[in-house]
Amino acid sequence: MHDPAAEFLADVRAFARTHVERDAAAWARGETLDPAVTFHAAGIGLTRMEVPVASGGLGLGFRTKVEACAIIAAVDFGLAMSLVNTHNVAKRIAMTASETVASRLLPDLVSGRASACTALTEPSAGSDVSAMRCTARPTDGGWILEGEKTWIVNARHARLSIVYAQTGEHGDGAGIAAFLVDLTNPCCERYPIESGFSQTSIGTGGFWLNRYFAPNEHAVLPAGTAFKAILSEINGARIYVAAMCCAMVSAGLRLACAHGETRQSFGKPLDQHPTWREPLARCATHLAAAWALVEAAIVATENGADTRHLAAAAKVNAVSLAQVQLPAMLHAMGAEGLKEAYPVTRHIGASQIAALTDGSTAMLLDRLARWNPTPISL
Repeated sequence: MHDPAAEFLADVRAFARTHVERDAAAWARGETLDPAVTFHAAGIGLTRMEVPVASGGLGLGFRTKVEACAIIAAVDFGLAMSLVNTHNVAKRIAMTASETVASRLLPDLVSGRASACTALTEPSAGSDVSAMRCTARPTDGGWILEGEKTWIVNARHARLSIVYAQTGEHGDGAGIAAFLVDLTNPCCERYPIESGFSQTSIGTGGFWLNRYFAPNEHAVLPAGTAFKAILSEINGARIYVAAMCCAMVSAGLRLACAHGETRQSFGKPLDQHPTWREPLARCATHLAAAWALVEAAIVATENGADTRHLAAAAKVNAVSLAQVQLPAMLHAMGAEGLKEAYPVTRHIGASQIAALTDGSTAMLLDRLARWNPTPISL
């Protein structure tokens, strides 16, 4: 029986095993992605998963997007984040841009000829979205955008961005609107962001908008609707980031298990030593719980339920899992796990990035402190 989602995910697994596994270590050293990787990803549909078929997309569901992100993140978190961000912009354009604008911009995004980003974070506004200072002021035929966006996935190479800006007074969530911005325009000045471990595949960067003119047709979410859209999209992002963290731990656990089958210690394989197996058992137990929470959040999303708490809990739990269990799996492999051929050390760094994306852990914990998830009456 023909199953488009299953066939697509099979292609994603093949892509991860070939193109991503081959180059991920080089990206961690700061080497630039070969454009052929992005074109291949787009060719199998990673830039158009949820885009409607009528707009040139695959028309697949949220669950399939989450699983695709997890499959790629098991090899390289950064590339998964990069691709899904381009996809999310393509989906937004297909959903709310005019047919004229969509027909002009979508082909390059879904084909891999251009990447895209969503710009929320600012130097003084991260998890507190309503505090953003990037402004959009009306002018003849459109809007003038001014301000800085930073820590944006894909910002260093994206051609297009959806920029959220304040059209009203500072702090007014209802005044926030979203605009399509051409990042190759001279009114945009961009910069890369690096850290102690390379962020090449995730493409992190920022940009300044200096009196950038956005025509009215590029206002894809007007004030009064954008803030709600932000919250909905962030909830979805928390769920797929949680799945990506689980996938990185799954990869580490699988590698540790394989290592234990072949590595000899005191005359027998490591996995014949109960004390060596115990951390792996704990990892598997916590991983199963984390996956279950992600699954619950996916189901809630598919059913149109309120996912604010489930998405936050899934992300907090999965990030914590990755931050604790990936080092444990590294130690289970010993010095062998430090080799570039294995992704464990890269995943440890990525788990720190995951903790800061789409709402910091501290902010999410503050929300969850007021949540009672007990499913029965006591």
